[in-house]
Amino acid sequence: MINAISQSLTPPTPSIPSRDKNNMRPKNQSSMSEFLLLGLPIRPEQQGMFFALFLGMYLTTVLGNLLIILLIRLDSRLHTPMYFFLSHLAFSDISFSSVTVPKMLMNMQTQHLSIPYVACISQMYFFIFFVCLDNFLLAVMAYDRYVAICQPLHYTTVMREELCILLVAGSWFFSCAHALLHTLLLSRLSFCVDNTIPHFFCDLTALLKLICSDTSLNELVIFTEGGVFAFLPLCAILGSYIRIGATILGVPSIKRICKGLSTCGSHLLVVFLYYGTLAMIYFIPSSNNSKVKDIIASVIYTVVTPMLNPFIYSLRNRDMKLALGILYRRKIIFSK
Repeated sequence: MINAISQSLTPPTPSIPSRDKNNMRPKNQSSMSEFLLLGLPIRPEQQGMFFALFLGMYLTTVLGNLLIILLIRLDSRLHTPMYFFLSHLAFSDISFSSVTVPKMLMNMQTQHLSIPYVACISQMYFFIFFVCLDNFLLAVMAYDRYVAICQPLHYTTVMREELCILLVAGSWFFSCAHALLHTLLLSRLSFCVDNTIPHFFCDLTALLKLICSDTSLNELVIFTEGGVFAFLPLCAILGSYIRIGATILGVPSIKRICKGLSTCGSHLLVVFLYYGTLAMIYFIPSSNNSKVKDIIASVIYTVVTPMLNPFIYSLRNRDMKLALGILYRRKIIFSK
């Protein structure tokens, strides 16, 4: 699917005004009423096909993650710390995908590419917020798996309800603060006359390229505070799985290894998808000729990854499959 998309996408051709800061009069953000999202560089004759594809993927994301939340809510056997964190991750994935995909679909269908200033800044805020929230929740879930495997006898004592609520509340709070900081720093800057964003959503890095005033403080905060919020959870995930690997291999046995893989396999696969696409977008240097590849990576990150999470956690998880079977049988019984 990814190869098909990359072969069908072509670089956007609309003329973009040159941004010569010496010849361009800056505009204050208060007078910048809207931006122009160029969207996905898709050939006109393929718009309908890709619209149907992305709409189907978005509906799958929403319905699949809602099903996970419903199963966890209805089945008392899933009222454990791991599934408590998973329900918040599912809600975050629904929200994360809903921040960008509906606007992208509307632009593809109507060819109305403009987005108001307030809507663009709001989209940027919620995109940063849910990216950061996913980051923290994956780290919290890794810690939960570490305690379950490395300290099984103390699991119920360590992962008590108060700690689980505190970890989730902290993830929401710091994600909100992180997104708010970048939004406030951006709002104090002045935009140039050129309001064209060569993307399908209002990304912070794309918006900073439209700034005519000094962005050194924004770049410093992205490099320091943003780096801390990105790498601390990643370090927590890596540290947890290093300890898990050492514990499993300390007393090697096929049964023990299989149990560890069944316990952590789903989470590891989601972590790989999440950080792999994130690295493709923000950490791997790109040239001017790789704009299409950057957009494809962003599509995978915002559309494909949230859609795959329900399949990963339901198809690879025995408890989720059992809960789904019980819910299905209840539906048959009540329909009779």
